[in-house]
Amino acid sequence: MGRRALLAAMLSLFSTGIAAAQARTTKDSTIIFQPVDASLVNATSYTPLLNAWGFDLLMSNNGFGAGFFLRHEYNDEIAGFLSFAISDVKDEGEVEYYNYFTGQSYVPNKINRLIYLPLVAGIQYRLFKDDIVDNFRPYLTAGVGPSVIFVAPYSSLQTVVDPLSGQASQQYSPIDFFSSLKYGQFRYTVGGYVGAGAYFGLDKGSLSGVNVRYYFSPYPPGIQVMTNSVLKNFGGLYISLTFGTLY
Repeated sequence: MGRRALLAAMLSLFSTGIAAAQARTTKDSTIIFQPVDASLVNATSYTPLLNAWGFDLLMSNNGFGAGFFLRHEYNDEIAGFLSFAISDVKDEGEVEYYNYFTGQSYVPNKINRLIYLPLVAGIQYRLFKDDIVDNFRPYLTAGVGPSVIFVAPYSSLQTVVDPLSGQASQQYSPIDFFSSLKYGQFRYTVGGYVGAGAYFGLDKGSLSGVNVRYYFSPYPPGIQVMTNSVLKNFGGLYISLTFGTLY
């Protein structure tokens, strides 16, 4: 009887020790982290930049041009813009020659030089917003606005006397570009353009891309460029490189 009581007491002490050890192990393995100061955890928010401004480099059959634009993004798909451009205008029949003796270039039978200045307000519509990653953002664009055509004389009709025969004849002689500006006149009409393009990159502070646009500015009275041709439609196909800044 005494042995049984002693054995029971030892088993009871052994079980109690194991339970206490398990309790200590469970308690020590749980670590709860809490901030020392709640003000160290701050909520942050991202505000997208919706406005942009920048420059366009234009290329066409007429040569190079330049432009300036302002842009505002109304939502993820639609943006509005205001753009101004300046570009040279050439007739399809122009052929430029270079005089090695005088060091000057000239276009025979050209009467006027034209500069095209369209001001366009329009919209851009982004394509495939949910299907293409944001570093490539294609869009369609269209706009209308006033267009100005600056007309300056390219050459003047002068009387030339042949020193050998003594006969007089009338010929067109080129006028220097800067000298012709003071004789220039403005012509006004309405036009616009349609096009498509894409913006590239993920930089949140800049805007860069390329687009193809077709300008159209009809001028029914027409403007004479060559001795035998009159232009009544201005514009044409342009490739534009865009470089801008978001703010």
